[in-house]
Amino acid sequence: MSRRTLAIFAAIGATTIYGLNHTIAKGVMPTHVQPFGFIMLRVIGASVLFWAISVFGPKEKIDRKDYPRMLVCALLGMGANMLVFFQGLALSTPINSAVLVTTTPIIVLILSAVIIKEYISKRKVFGIGIGLLGALGLILFGAEVRMDAPNIPLGNFLILMNSVFYGSYLIGAKKLLEKYHPFTFMKWLFTIGIFICLPFGYSQLIDIQWSRLPLDAAGGIAFVVIGTTFCTYLFNIFALTQLRASTLSAFVYVQPLIGIVFAMAMGQDRLTLIKILAACLVLLGVYLSSKKPRPQLR
Repeated sequence: MSRRTLAIFAAIGATTIYGLNHTIAKGVMPTHVQPFGFIMLRVIGASVLFWAISVFGPKEKIDRKDYPRMLVCALLGMGANMLVFFQGLALSTPINSAVLVTTTPIIVLILSAVIIKEYISKRKVFGIGIGLLGALGLILFGAEVRMDAPNIPLGNFLILMNSVFYGSYLIGAKKLLEKYHPFTFMKWLFTIGIFICLPFGYSQLIDIQWSRLPLDAAGGIAFVVIGTTFCTYLFNIFALTQLRASTLSAFVYVQPLIGIVFAMAMGQDRLTLIKILAACLVLLGVYLSSKKPRPQLR
């Protein structure tokens, strides 16, 4: 099997894990673990794993001048991003989550235009508008009466804010990833993330009743920490060594499909007309805003 084929399987694996995560993480919260306590488990577990694997990478020190950018990246990517996503997922539904996180490429495009003055074509502006219209429709009209989703509109808004924070993190992290090995970058980012999340998640972390934790809940926690937080990053890094970034980004369209099918198969969510229309608008918006223009023939 060629390395390119392995890279494609790695990309599929990462997308599949992301798609399953919405339902699996939702199944653990809030009965067994509260959202912020879950984030503490995630950043602590990932930090340990990245420090362990960093022995296979180069020995690097972070330049003092890069401390502020590293702190900002940790605040956005390991703090605000994770905290609002898991709180939003606890309040909303797996399908809403799977659809709304797909707006990340749109958010990155908007932030790139605002922060680094990147040019946006009319087609991309149209795509941004359609995608955000789908997200807004899901937030405003996607409310349902569910015991496990106490405030769906607020949860949907928080999940959308997750895309904003994560998109900002991607832009801020770009220069650091060009300078430092991914293992060096991630081990320090998650370590800083522990201290950022500690004031929010400490009380919920110590409230976890480990002796009463059922096997499926323990498995769900392990899946999120090892799979969603650690393996997906490694899979995507390997995929990027063999595939173009534009090729890898196309896998974003698969995530909501996996998320929707798995949530329905597990009986944790159901499709409604609003969800279908919102998903179609968001995916169309992502497609139009991320598609590269064809070169003109001369």
